[in-house]
Order: sequence, then C-alpha cells, then structure tokens
Amino acid sequence: MRPRVRGGDDPFSHRLGERVGRGWLGPLAATDYGGPLTSWMGAVIRLRRGAGGPPGYDNDPWWLRQEHQPATMAGQLRVLGKEKKAPGSGRMWRAVVPPEQRALITSAVQSAEEQLQQLRRVQTGPASDVARRLLRSLRHSADLIDNAWKRTALAAVNAGMPLEEVAQWAEMSPDALMTLLTAGQEDGG
Repeated sequence: MRPRVRGGDDPFSHRLGERVGRGWLGPLAATDYGGPLTSWMGAVIRLRRGAGGPPGYDNDPWWLRQEHQPATMAGQLRVLGKEKKAPGSGRMWRAVVPPEQRALITSAVQSAEEQLQQLRRVQTGPASDVARRLLRSLRHSADLIDNAWKRTALAAVNAGMPLEEVAQWAEMSPDALMTLLTAGQEDGG
C-alpha cells in the first residue's frame, strides 16, 4: 500500500521542482521516501483503493507528521531567544545552511532511521543468515549515519562555526576533521 519507488529522474518530482522554482527539489523529492510528498501519495493511493492506512496513520492526504509541520511563530521566537542567549554564532541554522544541505542531512538521517527499524524483522532463521543480514544492515546504517554526520559537520563549518569548535563537538582533532571534510569533497560527497 506504499507508492512505488521513484528514481531521481521521476517526471512528477522534476515538474514539481520546476513549478515551485527550485530545480534541486525534484530529484531530492523523488528519492525522499519518508517525506511529506510520499506520505501524501500513499494517502491518495489508499483512498483510491478504499484501504485503510498503516496503524497510526490518517487517510487524510493533507495530514502531516509533526516533524514536517511548520513551527508556530511563538515557537520560532522562543528558539530565537534561546539562540541569542546561547554561545555561538547567534544565527539560525535555517538562515545559514542552504535548504539543499538541510534536506540532504534530513534525508540521510531518515534513511538511517528506516534502515535500523527494518532490523527488527531480520532476526529469525538460521544463525548464519541472521548474523549476515544484521551485519550487512548495520554496516549500511553506519554508512548512512556517517554520511549524515559528515554533511552536518561540513554545514556547520560552512555556516561560519570555527573548525576547532566543530572538531570539539565531533570529539576529534581539527586536523583530522579537516582531512575528513576535504576528502569527502574530493569524492563528490
């Protein structure tokens, strides 16, 4: 009862990106399987088929999970007030990190979360099969988390946070962090 997987060149998502004036959004929306667009498509499919949704889901196509809902003005003002009192740049993450980078970080974290949730289902069968599946899945999850970690560190440095602070938060030396971040850029990451 889920929408079929769309590729990065999905015509619907590509046209969506064009219509909203953000060409980068199309390929990103096409591969964001846990996002609001996929939830909307799933609800439309379930309504057309007359089927109920998964437990906890509403069949209203315009229903959004809480993490996809915009923050209230009061909530945004509270965050802004806390940010001004806290040490750091004093600038908001959304203001200094481009939406493309934020979307890629969010997508990487959601992919890792989905991958880890799937591990519950692979724990039956012969020990060698279960161990093989668990190790492969955990390795893939670790790679996804590592990708999100690197993207977040790079976004923080690009947003103007001192490399030394970001390295301290990442619990590594500034030289090691710089090597890691520059190696990721050379590889196209």
